[in-house]
Amino acid sequence: MKISDIFKRKSSSDVAKDRLKLVLVSDRATCSPDIMQKIRSDIIEVLSKYAEIDMDNIDINITQMDTEDNTGKTVPALYANIPIKNMNHTSK
Repeated sequence: MKISDIFKRKSSSDVAKDRLKLVLVSDRATCSPDIMQKIRSDIIEVLSKYAEIDMDNIDINITQMDTEDNTGKTVPALYANIPIKNMNHTSK
C-alpha cells in the first residue's frame, strides 16, 4: 500500500457501497461488521508487506460452501479477490 492511498478520499457513494457490502458479508458470515472490517484490514496489511495491492478493486467476502462429505451441509468460506499491481522482492 502506498502512503498516498491512506489520504485518498472516496466519494460518499463509494463509502456507502463499501459499508453495504460489509453489512451483507457480515450477515452471511454471522459475524459483526467490525470483525469483518478487522479481517479485511489484517489481510491487506499482511499482503501489503509482499506486494503492491490495487486497493480500489479488492473484493473480500464470506460465502457458503458445500462440505466435501456430500451430506448437504454448508460451511462458511472466505473468498478474496485482491489484484496485485507489483510484487515486492524484499519484505518490509
